[in-house]
Amino acid sequence: MALSPLYTVSEITFAVKRNLETAFSSIKVKGEVTNLRRQASGHIYFTLKDAEAQISAVLFQGNASRLTRLPKEGDQIVVEGAISLYAPRGTYQIIVQTVTFDGLGALLLKFQELKNELKNLGWFDPQHKKPLPKFPKTIGVITSPSGAVIRDIINVLSRRMRNFHLLVYPVKVQGEGAKEEIAKAVQELNRYPNLVDVAILARGGGSLEDLWPFNERIVAEAIFHSKIPIISAVGHETDFSLSDFVADLRAPTPSAAAEIISQEAAQLLKNLANWHKTLSTYLLQILSHRRAKIERFLHHPKLRDPYTILAPYEQAVDDAAERLTLLTPLKEIEKKRDRLLRLKEHLLSIHPEEVLKKGYCLCFQQNDSSLILESSKLSPGAPISLRFHDGSVEALTTAIKPKRVTKAHGKAPLL
Repeated sequence: MALSPLYTVSEITFAVKRNLETAFSSIKVKGEVTNLRRQASGHIYFTLKDAEAQISAVLFQGNASRLTRLPKEGDQIVVEGAISLYAPRGTYQIIVQTVTFDGLGALLLKFQELKNELKNLGWFDPQHKKPLPKFPKTIGVITSPSGAVIRDIINVLSRRMRNFHLLVYPVKVQGEGAKEEIAKAVQELNRYPNLVDVAILARGGGSLEDLWPFNERIVAEAIFHSKIPIISAVGHETDFSLSDFVADLRAPTPSAAAEIISQEAAQLLKNLANWHKTLSTYLLQILSHRRAKIERFLHHPKLRDPYTILAPYEQAVDDAAERLTLLTPLKEIEKKRDRLLRLKEHLLSIHPEEVLKKGYCLCFQQNDSSLILESSKLSPGAPISLRFHDGSVEALTTAIKPKRVTKAHGKAPLL
């Protein structure tokens, strides 16, 4: 009976390694990403699985740096690489070189089909584009309330504009229900067209799947029918979505959208700064000229004794004072002075600003800034501005309650 050959663990392992790596030196494997781990070294370890089996995979930092998009948990991908056996553990794995995301082609095809459909409907035509206001007072932003997008927009506007109001409509910008929330936000802002001058539809960068809510027909339709000018600022500069084509203007980034809105105001502030500089220079030149002239006057012989010039005027003042004393007794002058002071204090006390400090406020129409004197001039839902002594508040009327008057025993009417 022949004896079986005796191998060491290393001999068996390296023999299997040579055969395995030779047979599978270049392969493509399709599966779902799971158990993904990112190491401090930049290497990414994960498992590819299907319904019946799984295989380990590693994407080394050098290969990962060449990819435009990295895999994440749950992605359906196709990897290209080679099989390798890791001898210390006796396990085999795929050394991943490239990654293709499964289903991306189908999304691109769907994108192109809907784009062609909306283009044929005329939704991209320039005649449907609304002009942007040069100096918007209220700016609507439809985006996620968390993250860098809203902070970037606020920073840009605060640096380039003054006295603006920002109205943020929070929505989901990816995932289930995002398209419905975005479309509803556009529709809700259009319920009060006088409340918002322009709106920004904003989202940061992401994959085609992440940006897909902005490629949905329901969102494109809401943008097309909007009476408010809308700027689409979705993704990075190289990202395009259907909202970009339907919107009145496409901005490459959310920050760029804020810069576009504030362009006129920023230019005006720049012009004011230039005028201020020019005027300051001119005034300094005048002051320098006048100072030199005063210096020359100071050395004039007559100015060594100022009374040689001032004497006639000093005497004229004294003469006038004497004549005034003869015409009007001093006590009468004091009496009239006191009366004028009391009248001044009374006028100051009834000044509108002083009345507002006592707890009153003034109500104005937002659309034309006219003062509202009667509640009957308002209707529910009307935007109003309440003026207090230290500022103003913008609001919407919810109900109108007429004044009720009753009589009690012949006395004066009571509220």
